[in-house]
Amino acid sequence: MTRLRLTNWLAAMAMFLICCGVLVAAERNLPATRPDGGAATLMLTKGDRVVIIGDSITEQKTYSRFIEDYLTMCSPQLDLWVFQLGWGGETAGGFLGRLDSDLAPLKPTVITTCYGMNDGGYRAFDPNIAKSYHDNMTRLIQKAVALGAVAVVGSPGAVDSTTFHKDAKAAEVYNATLARLGDEARMVAFEQHQIFANVHDPMFKTMASAKAALGQDVPVCGNDGVHPGVNGSLTMAYALLKAMGFDGNLGTITLDMAAGTAQATDGHKVLSDKDGTVELESTRYPFCFPADQKSADGLRNILAHVSFNQDLNRLMLVVKNLQAEKAKVTWGKQTRSYSKNELSQGINLAAEFLDSPFAEAWTAVDAAVAAKQNYETGLIKGHNRSLAGVAALFPTDAEAVAAVKVLQGKLMGRHQALCEAVRKAQVAVKHTLVVVAGE
Repeated sequence: MTRLRLTNWLAAMAMFLICCGVLVAAERNLPATRPDGGAATLMLTKGDRVVIIGDSITEQKTYSRFIEDYLTMCSPQLDLWVFQLGWGGETAGGFLGRLDSDLAPLKPTVITTCYGMNDGGYRAFDPNIAKSYHDNMTRLIQKAVALGAVAVVGSPGAVDSTTFHKDAKAAEVYNATLARLGDEARMVAFEQHQIFANVHDPMFKTMASAKAALGQDVPVCGNDGVHPGVNGSLTMAYALLKAMGFDGNLGTITLDMAAGTAQATDGHKVLSDKDGTVELESTRYPFCFPADQKSADGLRNILAHVSFNQDLNRLMLVVKNLQAEKAKVTWGKQTRSYSKNELSQGINLAAEFLDSPFAEAWTAVDAAVAAKQNYETGLIKGHNRSLAGVAALFPTDAEAVAAVKVLQGKLMGRHQALCEAVRKAQVAVKHTLVVVAGE
């Protein structure tokens, strides 16, 4: 089957999937799906336990950190518990060998997976490899569902067209392999009535667009061609968050210049409003981006090539009854000018003011998330393995078994303390918007 025919067939299957989406929703308590396989409405519920699973791209804790940042700060009302479970060099089959010991005790209600990079063997497409990947992913998802989890089945990402083996042809060949494995991941999600996250296509398209604008030597999928930096990792997070069904509405602040009043939606509270100056307090943050303009492969430079702000990061300011054709808006330390029409339609503060008043608080929470995820890697790959080895040495020694359980409890207690540190770091942010009519 040619690539074009396969794509057309998959599109037809995706349309069939959305037609039966309501049935799937009732069967699995999932929302109906979009044509691309992602959730049509938010699939997460308050209090969910979300586990992010994958290979070394997950273990490097960049896209997983961005996901947890978003779940924590942009959607605090969900009160989610998040854990990253990455392991370098792993395949879907490799994870099956540790699923019972590493995933089951976490009692997940939602998992995300991103396998395929290692499964493909770093070579041209092989049907036998595809079958093995499909079978292992199927068993992985079935076992996770049996634990009570809903799965977001991610396709593999992409390799960098410039830095992968420093050979554009090799990158082209392996990206074709990864795209085919992505088709297998889509089919697994369809067959198991779960949610599909197309990670490969957004990464591939973003890479092409960014390199065309910034230069072919700018890495998007990492200096080694495989492990993306912050730019490619944001694209990965974007794909997985979109698949979960987030609509990107983080709040709206409405200012009526004639009435001299302001209103704000949930997560944002108006403290005072007078003569176009609105003081607010917010518990729901917009996603923030470090000031890295000097870095070609930084976060801010990728924003023009991935629809993160448009699709996932909208904190809107709407100004009504402006008695001038233009107005200046000041938010934090930045001031920008907009037309009356732009303001009446609404401007996205998160996209327009990258140096936002939330930056300091965001950085503090992000650091707490990073510390927690770093501990999770050591917990799973080191401490838990060591204690399992000790328990195996004394299988009938009640005192030894009890001692191991005490230590395991203390390790998880340390993790809980790190979770609490994330919560404490997320403080309500006070900020001021000033709208002044005129040029």
